Amino acid sequence: MARTVALLLGVHAHQPVGNFESVLDDAHARCYGPFFRVMHEYPAFHFSIHLSGWLLEYMLKHFPADMALLRKMVERGQAELFGAGFTEPVLASIPVQDRIGQINTLSHFLQRELGEAPQGAWLTERVWESGVVPALADAGIRYVTVDDYHFMCAGKDAGALNGFYTTEEDNRHVDLFPISEALRYRVPFSPADEVVRYLESLADQEEEGQPAAVYFDDIEKFGIWPETYQWVYERGWLRQFVEGVLNSEVIKPMRYKDYHQQARTKGVVYLPTTSYIEMNEWSLPVPAAHHYADLVAQERQHQRYDITKPFVRGGIWRNFLMRYPESNWMHKRMLGLSRRYHSLEPALQTAEMLKVLYEAQANDAYWHGLFGGLYLPHLRRAVYHALIRLEALLDQVEKRQAGQVLDIDLDGRDELFVQNGTLQAVVKLDETAAIVELDSYALNHNFGDTLTRQAEHYHRKIHSTPEQHQQGEGIANPHEQMGAKHEILPGDLETDAYRKALFHDSWLDSGANIPIRYRQDSAAKAGFSGWLPGGNAAFLSKQYKLERNTLRVVYQALDAAGVSGRLRVEINLAMPSCDGPAGRFRQGHILGGFGQPLSLDDWQELFLDDDVLGGTVRLHSSAPASYFSYPHFSVSQSEAGFEKIMQAVTIVLEWQLDQVVSGIDLNLEIIKNK
Repeated sequence: MARTVALLLGVHAHQPVGNFESVLDDAHARCYGPFFRVMHEYPAFHFSIHLSGWLLEYMLKHFPADMALLRKMVERGQAELFGAGFTEPVLASIPVQDRIGQINTLSHFLQRELGEAPQGAWLTERVWESGVVPALADAGIRYVTVDDYHFMCAGKDAGALNGFYTTEEDNRHVDLFPISEALRYRVPFSPADEVVRYLESLADQEEEGQPAAVYFDDIEKFGIWPETYQWVYERGWLRQFVEGVLNSEVIKPMRYKDYHQQARTKGVVYLPTTSYIEMNEWSLPVPAAHHYADLVAQERQHQRYDITKPFVRGGIWRNFLMRYPESNWMHKRMLGLSRRYHSLEPALQTAEMLKVLYEAQANDAYWHGLFGGLYLPHLRRAVYHALIRLEALLDQVEKRQAGQVLDIDLDGRDELFVQNGTLQAVVKLDETAAIVELDSYALNHNFGDTLTRQAEHYHRKIHSTPEQHQQGEGIANPHEQMGAKHEILPGDLETDAYRKALFHDSWLDSGANIPIRYRQDSAAKAGFSGWLPGGNAAFLSKQYKLERNTLRVVYQALDAAGVSGRLRVEINLAMPSCDGPAGRFRQGHILGGFGQPLSLDDWQELFLDDDVLGGTVRLHSSAPASYFSYPHFSVSQSEAGFEKIMQAVTIVLEWQLDQVVSGIDLNLEIIKNK
């Protein structure tokens, strides 16, 4: 009897919590809907699918006809549903209780809405840490998929990765399927008949049992990635592939659950902490990322990389928390609120609390690479929306002190949390005494949510000559392409010398911009004394006050003897409209949008209206100031190419020395639209 190969084809569908509805609708029009409709026509082609819970909720509501097709494919045994965390968290990065809760929430949702509870799970971004095993097992998951690269890093030979292995932790075990990199780079980019021939060649392996060709990857490759809609649907790649597989006497498409039931484990394995190869590169900071890329290029040049790549390893996913203060801050805020929620008496816990906690754990805004969303303000805003909403709900049943001192981000510097139930200001207790988080509970928004520009590995590629992918049959993998969505000038790549925050102060004198160094006047108080370099006595007082929906910042010179120059205050405001048409400066009349520079003399009051926010910021000074604002942009890469993204409105205010001596009362009022 001719040997056969089991084709375990799985697709993963996900959209970040907080993504624009227009993006979800476009993704369905170009990918999800066409894929379901084509696959429904071929009942004999068995496959597996994972849909993240937040996306599944949206699709059930907005595209019921296509979801009915999926439900039918599940009922007739054609499609297998995979589980995961409901909001697609990186399981290793959230508390154990939340790992189990997230997985169970999606499993129960799949059972209720589509008629099947999953046995297998998709591992978000294929981030593997052995500590996730107990939670997976306790949540009823029997097997997960990770890259074959993970196994090679453990010393496994690529030729032996045609089945599943077993791993254990804390007396619980799960089985691990190794996703084939060779298949990931062929499907759907190579011609369908070539992929079919490659699959047939896998049946010739000499060993007991039926070998498996393991594929599980983003469904967005089937219509959303560049060129793929025309290739997969208009030019018929998906139909050609499905029919080619069904017409083959060698390839047997199967659900993972069926193969898992009929086959036996290939043995025990212990995988190191890792993710897919590209993620390991993205997680490294500069210059380590440069050294890593140069080493990989060297190995390729000497034609050793196929052998050495498991040992020429980059960073790990958690490096993003180390690399980006903004990611680490969100993560530690999430952990703190998770602790508060789980410490409540069960009678005080609500379904809404749990819902927003899980939304705050969605992975996308915590990392950055070709696809990660840390650089995208609307994805970070979704995390903060959930965090602030959860904090408000917790405060309703468990009152907090008006002032608390914590080192929440574990950087060795305390932060002062000051809140009055309407606003919360978090002051960094370092020499800047700047506000790193400013929350409005009415708007569920953090006005301090901006991004400090730092060097990225890919910046050195921006002005290099793009490599042309080989022409011929098939289409290019976006990992191999490099383009530009926006024109990037050398000045756009400048990095920030300090963390972007609110009320970052300096002193201008004789052309020099000198940072003011602050010391806290007393513990748990929002008053600070400022020194200039070389000064023996404090010359400036700075005090934060919360009064209902207004943050007051009061500056007062203490000892101006021998001092000349002027005070400079920088305020970085995260305005959701960014440089879009829904945001504008107003001073009796509209002065322009947030994406435009604005300069005003003898300024005292300005309104920042934001329709996306549903609110207005009123900025008022007791003393006239020189005003200048401009959009704060960062440069990042995405599948669309290099792009500039507005992160905040940077407002710079300057007062003369005599005004500082008289005292300055600067008010930032946050108004919710009716």
